[in-house]
Amino acid sequence: MSKKKYVNSLLASSLALSVFVLPTAQASAAEGESIVKLRLMETTDIHVNVLNYDYYKDGPTDSFGLAKTATLVKNARTEVKNSMLFDNGDLIQGNPLGDYMNQKGLKTGEIHPVYKAMNLMDYDVGNIGNHEFNYGLDFLKASLSGAEFPYVNANVYVDDKDKNPDNDKLLFDAYKIIDKKVVDENGKEATVKVGVIGFVPPQIMTWDKANLEGKVIAKDIVESAKKYVPEMKAKGADVVIAVPHSGFEDLPAKGMDENSVAYLSKVADIDAIMFGHSHKLFPSKDFEGKEGVDLEKGTINGVPSVMPGYWGDHLGVIDLTLKQIDGKWDVVDTKTEARPIYDATAKKALVEADKAIVEAVKDEHAGAIDYIRGPIGETTADINSYFALVNDDPSVQVVSNAQKWWAEKAVQGTEYEGLPILSSAAPFKAGGRNGVEYYTDIKAGTMAVKSAFDLYLYPNTIKAVQVDGATVKDYLERAAGQFKQIDPNKKEEQELVDATFPTYNFDTLDGVTYEVDVTQPNKYDTKGNLVNKDANRIVNLQFEGKAIDPAQKFIIVTNNYRAFGGGNFPKMDGSTVIIDSPEENREVVINYLREQKTFNPSADNNWGFAPIKGDVNLTFVSSPKAKDYANKFDHIKYVGEAADGFAKYSIDLSKSTVAAPAQTEEAKAEEAKKEEPKKEEPKKEEPKTEEPKKEEPKTEEPKKEEPKTEEPKKEEPKTEEPKKEEPKTEEPKKEEPKKEEPKKEEPKADPNRLVAVRSVGDANGIKVTYEHSTRTVTLTKGTVTLVHVIGDEFVTVNGKKVDAKTDLVDDRLYLTAGLLEETFQVTIK
Repeated sequence: MSKKKYVNSLLASSLALSVFVLPTAQASAAEGESIVKLRLMETTDIHVNVLNYDYYKDGPTDSFGLAKTATLVKNARTEVKNSMLFDNGDLIQGNPLGDYMNQKGLKTGEIHPVYKAMNLMDYDVGNIGNHEFNYGLDFLKASLSGAEFPYVNANVYVDDKDKNPDNDKLLFDAYKIIDKKVVDENGKEATVKVGVIGFVPPQIMTWDKANLEGKVIAKDIVESAKKYVPEMKAKGADVVIAVPHSGFEDLPAKGMDENSVAYLSKVADIDAIMFGHSHKLFPSKDFEGKEGVDLEKGTINGVPSVMPGYWGDHLGVIDLTLKQIDGKWDVVDTKTEARPIYDATAKKALVEADKAIVEAVKDEHAGAIDYIRGPIGETTADINSYFALVNDDPSVQVVSNAQKWWAEKAVQGTEYEGLPILSSAAPFKAGGRNGVEYYTDIKAGTMAVKSAFDLYLYPNTIKAVQVDGATVKDYLERAAGQFKQIDPNKKEEQELVDATFPTYNFDTLDGVTYEVDVTQPNKYDTKGNLVNKDANRIVNLQFEGKAIDPAQKFIIVTNNYRAFGGGNFPKMDGSTVIIDSPEENREVVINYLREQKTFNPSADNNWGFAPIKGDVNLTFVSSPKAKDYANKFDHIKYVGEAADGFAKYSIDLSKSTVAAPAQTEEAKAEEAKKEEPKKEEPKKEEPKTEEPKKEEPKTEEPKKEEPKTEEPKKEEPKTEEPKKEEPKTEEPKKEEPKKEEPKKEEPKADPNRLVAVRSVGDANGIKVTYEHSTRTVTLTKGTVTLVHVIGDEFVTVNGKKVDAKTDLVDDRLYLTAGLLEETFQVTIK
């Protein structure tokens, strides 16, 4: 129904009541009208949280879970005569149960646990969320086959590659029109044609490019609504319900917007909007003062709307009052609310879990429990993310370390080998919109698979991009939007962290050192749009102790979301990707921790804040549990309680917290040359004569001048190049690279000595390549091929398996000299 019709109908109804002062039912009966009250209910962003169980903490919870929402649904249905239930997507991905099901796979006829639960709840229609595509179209199709209710989506099309939009075919049904049997207020049966249409952010083509490119295309949400809503009305829809998996923004529309609800509410003939995606509550104080929003009525531009949080923590409810006039139904009144399953203030559960759902998914739940409890290593200290937004943090550091570890192997044998590697990681669980319990908190001791899930929430795949130094700075400028601009002259309390900035976009870069000057304005807004071209929040940006060269090439290892445009970071549009791996970042973290066995969770403090002069009072919020950890920092203090169960902390930014950058051996050598040039010059002469030793010590090291009659061997350590002295018969040029240390072994004729594969290959015309996805090293010369998979205790020579002694040192593969000599008929010196 149009807004104009709604207003006119409401005015007419009000006038009739005020003039005749008759009950609605009597007036309706007299005029041949019918009044129907229809309750619409919504769940959204369940993210496989079927049960009220926290897989990261490995224990039950009262604060979320669809099994508890199901009880709210049952209760809500008993209150009215007529109701409908919808789901708004993001169902099959989001916690370890989802990943367990994906890894296990679905056999033909097997029903995914989310649909085992939902089929018991009697849903009317479901919509597709963006995370439905995370595991690929095949798994999505297999999952949806278990749903006993229809699905809609009006803006995802099959990619027919003909560039003709007129013949594009939808991947799903754009909408459904349901003949809803209802009972009016007089007890009479009637039928209301309820049309339901769904949408998903078109950004899925960026976020899941690897799964979707060449298979589907996505179109604008609002334009799709303008196309199909009139069609729904033409086919008889009395009421049109929009179910967009999209959030709200009161910004001007740009087209292909991710959060389109405000614009969608202006499309004619949409009678109600049940939205999601952004994990918020509507109506709530989060939307206070937003353009077009009436929180008291629960409307957006006059359209009743609801968004019920996430993970089943709330049930969205819109009550429509419909009046039938001359056979047509009009909406004459509405009421909106989001009902909670948990009282956060009193800290008590409001409903019990539905026992039928608990029983239905018990086998899958048990499998997920076994999966997450598998050990992967040991941590010598607690790992938490309580201060990850204001301090370099171990929970982020471990992810960064793992990614760099992977990348160093991945570039071996490629043209990018030798480029400096920077690792990008963000704090995924850092409170914010997801509440006070939304922090990583891993205790010292055994780390299990669930720990890796806690550290890395999403099933992203790891990628590497090549950028220059200027882009590195801009990349960090984008991430620095996490912080508000601070007035150094203001003595009143100022909030440091911008709660509207998604923490998953607060990327830190390991491999460089830098400070964030929060007294400066942001260069980019929260969406990544350039707003202050000349802004410079990132200061003292250094690589290996020197100011970064804007033209120098770097590798940033990140994930598919970021590399292909997620978060709108500079130059992150897919064009700079140099390694497009199918391996998940989380699997990389698991493999890294397994190899480490025992892990010391400490951050290297490569980033921090530029010191602020003046008496500023800066605060931020975190978990009350962080209080016990605050005393480990000189600059962070507990202040007291804050809203929504959080705690307030102060932070002193009068001093820098950035550690001095570690220097490379080359940098150290250069520095040494500048300090003692005379001492460095004789190094090349030492293998020929011992004369220079008298010049080296001079007056700075008298203790070394005394033993002048000693053998020169004792003098050699001063040059820090003992490797050159021991293998005297070797060519000096071949001994210079320190990565050849295994060649130091005295019995050079020993065929069992380990030698660096890369160096041997270069010296003997053997081609060496490395396939990062399979961790396979291949050596080729002529018709001979030797293949080795990292971790195996054998090699394959021309298809024949041969036992082999191997080693991996500084990410370099070593094999025995005898094996390589015999295989490729070469002599290794």
